[in-house]
Amino acid sequence: MNPEVLERYAAPVPRYTSYPTAPHFTSAVSAEIYAGWLRELTPGAALSIYVHIPFCNKLCWYCGCHTKATQQYRPVADYMEALLKEVSTVAGLLPPDCRTVHMHWGGGSPSILSPDDIRRLADALSHSFNRSADAEFAVEVDPRHVDPERVAAFAATGVNRVSVGVQDFNPEVQKAINREQSVEMTRSVVEMFRAVGVRSINIDLVYGLPHQTRASVERTIEEVIALAPDRIALFGYAHLPSRLPHQRLIDDDALPDITERFAQSNRAANRLIAAGYVRVGLDHFARPEDSLARGPLHRNFQGYTTDAADALLGLGASSIGKLPQGYVQNSAITPDYQRRVRNGGLATVRGRALTEDDRARSFVIERLMCDLRFPAEELRERFPEQAFPLIEEANDLLRSDEDGLVEPEGACGFRVTEKGRLFLRTICACFDAYLGEGQAQHSVGV
Repeated sequence: MNPEVLERYAAPVPRYTSYPTAPHFTSAVSAEIYAGWLRELTPGAALSIYVHIPFCNKLCWYCGCHTKATQQYRPVADYMEALLKEVSTVAGLLPPDCRTVHMHWGGGSPSILSPDDIRRLADALSHSFNRSADAEFAVEVDPRHVDPERVAAFAATGVNRVSVGVQDFNPEVQKAINREQSVEMTRSVVEMFRAVGVRSINIDLVYGLPHQTRASVERTIEEVIALAPDRIALFGYAHLPSRLPHQRLIDDDALPDITERFAQSNRAANRLIAAGYVRVGLDHFARPEDSLARGPLHRNFQGYTTDAADALLGLGASSIGKLPQGYVQNSAITPDYQRRVRNGGLATVRGRALTEDDRARSFVIERLMCDLRFPAEELRERFPEQAFPLIEEANDLLRSDEDGLVEPEGACGFRVTEKGRLFLRTICACFDAYLGEGQAQHSVGV
């Protein structure tokens, strides 16, 4: 790849797990508005539930999540009481016969929960939200703090997909990001989950970390392939030390430049494809038989998913939900979240009510992120009044493209080329009406 092309398209842009993106949420959406939106859901609606656990045993310096390291369980236990109250409040606002078809616990690290609290939280969610028997139930775990008792508790509650954090196996890289984790430890945790019947395993990796090289990334990929996960997420590290103070502990001089970041991503992707994984969207890989590879594909705050629920309900501090009317987000400050839940049952502090233009642009951006195609015909059918200006914007992009990132498809559409896939976020940004507004900080587009 020409370094000039990389530099040209490497401007900071959103990751587009939503549109409008979270920096454009406002306090105009309150807890009262959220309560009304919940009541207005269609009886029998399919629900997706996200639960955020904002604690971990040790803070990784690369982390961009809302989390806090703690060596004591009391803060986690106190948080659990607020979380269970929020579960009860939200469930009480729903119309009858709603059912949960997808559930995901993230963090932080849900594996910080005690076995008893794992069971208690899962039971409360299942009873409050009527979990379907075939619902996907995924949890994120930190292999450094997983034991047989927690594995058994997760399995007993119906977990059927586990996302295992790895990032990189190189000891020098691990030391630089304050996350030391051996291949043997990771393999042991994967085998423990498989032994209790949790067959679907995801592995999370990161490129662009301090001291990473193409060779070291490839060695990590080889170790991961040997673990035979069903899915692999390969994220680019987002270095935002002005927003995330703990990232200042990372040596800027040890970070790879744009050209090296591209080379690491490209080498990892090529090796995974050679091993039989299907490339999904921008940065996910899945076995051909996995549902993520078969589609249809969607995108939300957990990344790429097959989740097509009518509404996503976010529970816990900082959690974001999406309903037909718009987005909602809870307070990201854990003590404030707990106070709000104790006082009123809901902790919503901001969000975004969607306009028809928002919905049309969201549809375009999601289809680009998932299918690598601009959906002109379907856009006309779904959003006849908004379609014309968006199609004009697509034509402008086609006319201005001098680097072979997109090519015409059909009467008014286009598809993203393999060369353009790396710059998919930058291509999506062409349809973002809010980009440049406010003081939002984003990671580089490569």
